[in-house]
Formats: sequence, C-alpha cells, structure tokens
Amino acid sequence: MSQQVITPELSEWISEQTRAGHTSEAVLAAMLSSGWDERVARDALSRTLGQTAALTPPPGATSMPEPDLSRFTPVVNAGDRDVKVLMVLRQPRVVLFGGLLSDEECDEMIAMAGKRLARSETVATGTDGSEVNAARTSDGMFFERSENDLIRRVEARISTLVRWPLDYGEGLQVLRYRPGAEYQPHYDYFEPSHVGTPNILKRGGQRVGTLVLYLNTPTEGGSTIFPDIGLDIAPVKGNALFFSYDRPHPSTQTLHGGSPVVQGEKWVATKWLRQGVFV
Repeated sequence: MSQQVITPELSEWISEQTRAGHTSEAVLAAMLSSGWDERVARDALSRTLGQTAALTPPPGATSMPEPDLSRFTPVVNAGDRDVKVLMVLRQPRVVLFGGLLSDEECDEMIAMAGKRLARSETVATGTDGSEVNAARTSDGMFFERSENDLIRRVEARISTLVRWPLDYGEGLQVLRYRPGAEYQPHYDYFEPSHVGTPNILKRGGQRVGTLVLYLNTPTEGGSTIFPDIGLDIAPVKGNALFFSYDRPHPSTQTLHGGSPVVQGEKWVATKWLRQGVFV
C-alpha cells in the first residue's frame, strides 16, 4: 500500500468542503470512506483547518469566547433560550449563568451518560495520552460532538451564548462525583512543557475557555472553587459557569477545582473551547 501524503490539492479540497458548509466531522467521514487512514485524515484536517482557523476566526466570531454582556442586561439570549446572568468577574473572566439547561434536559443528559461512565482520566504529564489521577476521583464519559438531538441543541446554545464556533469545541464530558469525590485545583489549558502537548495541540490548538454545566444540585458540598481569587460557586441544577484564559499561564488566575461532595451526588457536563477547529 502506497504511503498517503497530505498534498496542497488535498488541503484545498478540505477548504472547499468547509466553505461549502460541511462540518469537519462530515469531511473526515468522506475521507475515511474514500480509503484515507484515520490518523492521516485527522492530521490533514488539523493542518488545513485548525491552524488557519486559530489565526483567522470566521466572520462574527470574537477573538476569544465571550458572551455579549455589553448592555448589562440581567438576561442574555442563547438562541433558543434566554439565560440569566447571575455573576460577572472581569479578571479572571468568570460568568455564572442561570437556567442554561432546563430540568428535563439535565435529567435526559444524566440518563444517557449514566450508561457509559468509567473512571475519569487526566492528560498524562510524562507521556502522550491520558491517565487515571488520584487528584480526580470522579466517573465520566464523552459525548461525540452533535451525537444526538439533545447534544446538538445544547452545543448550539453554548456556541451562541459565548459567540464561539461549534467546530471550535470538544465534545461534552459528563462527570459524576459520589460522596467524598473531588477534583483538586488545576488549570484547563494544556501545559506547554508537557511532552504530549504538541500532539494535543494538532487537534485544534490550545484550550481558551471552559463552560461547566451543573446537571443536578448536590445535597451538600461539591462547589467549584477558584483558590487564587477566593471564589466558590455552588452547583445548582441548570446553571452554567463560564471562564476563559487567553494564555496557558498561571497569570490567568483560572486555577480551579471541585470541592469534595459531602452528601448526594454531583453531575456536571463540561465543554472545553479550543483556539481552532477541533478534529
């Protein structure tokens, strides 16, 4: 079998498909059905879309994910739903939204995710990949982007709310924390010095924003904490916590964690936003 090469002609074809309105997932599927090796296909998409998109956001996109709070209104529109603005910080950029999800959407997402849970992992610090880490004692799973009607609806709502393209986001990760479970303080960006970071960045660049969706209200405990700024956010069903970080550095003051659940369970869904097209 001859070696598959990423040619200028292939890159131009990928760009044409994107301009025609096809998603990166659809372009990938077309390449795989034509016999392309998945690793080569993903690399071609990343080179053609990810790096270019990171430098030149599409029309209407902001330079960073950022909700439109310019009018200082208590409610903002997220496409198919009005969302309350409960709290705003400028530095670090932290916004707490009320009612991003309905109770029914929260329950449906928990029901779908509960069948697919496994012990949560983190990005490995010494190798290229992920690993179970004692700092993260939750169970979790990932939804593929646009996996079903609920996920498509929620992703579109998030994209509208923070004004960031759908393709610039990872799939939603759902986590369950039982009593005693926690996630010790950490940063969401990929540490530049880690050996695996260069390969991770090929799939869409750095993370630049996080949206945490609270799918239930624990009986006690489970707050989201920001130790550097002394901020605690109580997990309330349907609410969502957004924060962004414009560089992979502690100066962003986005060190955060999940305090231990004391009673009940805590369910959250997390959406990580990338610099470019995530493939």
